[in-house]
Amino acid sequence: MTGDKMPQWHEMDAVTLARKLSQRELSAETLLASCLERIDEREPQVQAWSHIARDAALERARELDRGPVRGLLHGLPIGVKDLFDTADMPTTYGSPIYAGHRPAADAAPVALCREQGGVMVGKTVTTEFATFNPGKTRNPHRLTHTPGGSSSGSAAAVADYMVPLAFASQTAASVIRPAAYCGIIGYKPSYGLVNRSGVKPLSDSLDTIGFLARSVDDVALFAAAASGDRALLQMDV
Repeated sequence: MTGDKMPQWHEMDAVTLARKLSQRELSAETLLASCLERIDEREPQVQAWSHIARDAALERARELDRGPVRGLLHGLPIGVKDLFDTADMPTTYGSPIYAGHRPAADAAPVALCREQGGVMVGKTVTTEFATFNPGKTRNPHRLTHTPGGSSSGSAAAVADYMVPLAFASQTAASVIRPAAYCGIIGYKPSYGLVNRSGVKPLSDSLDTIGFLARSVDDVALFAAAASGDRALLQMDV
């Protein structure tokens, strides 16, 4: 964004978008269409996604527009790290071993965010099993540089305005490192704050669900919805 140019919907912060969506000043379908247009424009260069659920996301957005406001994340597009199970999308854990794998149920934090009105746009690239074998994703600020791992696709997608929010996870530094590399906000909450059921484990005593966004208020909104802890909120809802 430069000069006095008005931001497009996909460039706006999640808190502002949440207010507009809940007050019906913006439709979920319009916001999603803006995000998908950005993905179409930039994905060939950035390669943040392992799967894009375009049709399912649009159907979900239209359903939300027809019904009542569902929760804190009503109509907000979200990227889901491919370490998190999703019943309606492939989950490969970043490995060819699991190509085409379709879990029976969503991971707990994904399910909670769906209940709160979130629109799952697709699966973002992770390093294989959240370890050291890198994925295809590039840093959107300089395509020859790494976006950091293991939440590489999530960080790149948020940093490049493809989605306002994306799930991450951390065993050692897999939330804070890609957030720093891509210039966004990464929140690694206290161990155990967010239910890890349905998220591929690496170390049971260290694994933590994390959140990526472009502002502190945005990541607080996301974490509150995924954890059920409304004390995290930095906004009146």
